[in-house]
Amino acid sequence: MRRYTNIFSSEHNLLSGRVLSAFVVLPLSLAIAACSQPNVAATDSTPATEPTTATQTAQTEQPKAEIMPVSAHSDTQPTILKNISATVYKDANCGCCKEWVGYVEGHGLNATAQNVEDLSLFKERYSVPQQMRSCHTAVTTDGYVFEGHVPAKYMAQFLKNPPSDAIGLAVPGMPVGSPGMEYQDKFMPYKVMQLNKDGSTAIYATIESPQQQL
Repeated sequence: MRRYTNIFSSEHNLLSGRVLSAFVVLPLSLAIAACSQPNVAATDSTPATEPTTATQTAQTEQPKAEIMPVSAHSDTQPTILKNISATVYKDANCGCCKEWVGYVEGHGLNATAQNVEDLSLFKERYSVPQQMRSCHTAVTTDGYVFEGHVPAKYMAQFLKNPPSDAIGLAVPGMPVGSPGMEYQDKFMPYKVMQLNKDGSTAIYATIESPQQQL
């Protein structure tokens, strides 16, 4: 009887371990799957010239959040970024970067995409903290930085009245369901962070539902 009890206990522990691993891996797997979706409509320009200072490639942390259903992604102000221009530094093979570029262009932004080999060099140049980094960096002609999948709504809000101590906004990592990271009907709540001149950060907006991005 003891022999059968030990076998049952071992099998139960193995099954529990597999279930726990599945819950840990799921958010990251969804982010990778969403970012791998190509957007043939977005146009890239020639590679940008890299700065001379070197730095290590940043390790970005994926936000841990509950997965929620996504509703329709529509916007009643499609040209809220009209008359604003920005350069977007990205990897040539990043599908979700292309999706985001197409998204902000659809809201009126005049975006120029530049493919670069080492994104960390540009993130260092524009003072993006490592814990705030994502897959692409957009810099407006006025020098404001928008890191990652920032919704157009908050870009326009920030640019209309930029805080005196801020250099821009960031959405760290690649939250599923954020603009350019749409994947099936999934959504992961996330935060839009304010990047300050002194290197500090603060919460600019908390996005708990897809409707808050509109």
